[in-house]
Amino acid sequence: MIMGILNVTPDSFSDGGRYLNPHQAAERALRLQEEGADWIDIGGESTRPGAKPVSASEEKKRILPVIKACVKKIRVPISVDTYKAEVARAAVGEGAQMVNDVSAMTMDSKMGKTISLLKVPIVLMHMKGKPATMQKNPVYRDVVGDVVSYFRGRLEEARQRGIGEDRILIDPGFGFGKSDSHNLSILRRMWELKVLGKPIVSGPSRKGTLGRLLGGLPPEERVEATAAAVTASILKGADFVRVHDVQSMARVVKIADALRYGG
Repeated sequence: MIMGILNVTPDSFSDGGRYLNPHQAAERALRLQEEGADWIDIGGESTRPGAKPVSASEEKKRILPVIKACVKKIRVPISVDTYKAEVARAAVGEGAQMVNDVSAMTMDSKMGKTISLLKVPIVLMHMKGKPATMQKNPVYRDVVGDVVSYFRGRLEEARQRGIGEDRILIDPGFGFGKSDSHNLSILRRMWELKVLGKPIVSGPSRKGTLGRLLGGLPPEERVEATAAAVTASILKGADFVRVHDVQSMARVVKIADALRYGG
């Protein structure tokens, strides 16, 4: 499945400031749906390296009008990219059907109970540290093994909170507290996360590692690199890919699926 990224932030690394207006955002969501998105993932706070946090009230002010507008225009479901329980609750109240938490319920102690009560799926993502500091010399014993161990703990927490086993997805967090070498290991060994028995979400779209591998290309020139990373993700077991360039990646996914599943 393809998650189309819709950032309603002034400072996201790739498309910050472009879709702050609810009408423009809804039009963008409609276009992403037409291009092949199965989900629209709406975020109101940048989690790029070095990003500063925003308040729950500011985040709600950004995303709730957009969700409300999108629900009227599109037929595909909406996920909300937030680590705040208050924001998740409000977003689901306006029509969001999944929560995408980059902190895997660690940055807000109320998130677990909130998801349990809302009975919506949640994406638990691995992130070492917080966005403001996560890229300052991240160190692992074995990045994939450490990520698997981390998820075992988070899955147990989810169970204790009463979150249904069939409502949990996992994202290894490409670019979140990881060096370029770590990110490449995540792509190369993503299949190892299958031991956890959960759908895997991969989000390499336009990330800095891809730009550096190509000599410093800016985000808007990383489409081909994203295509390669998306293909690798799918061949190594990803079930969802979270991308900016939906039309291009929908074509990539079709071929990668044919390779993985035999046409």
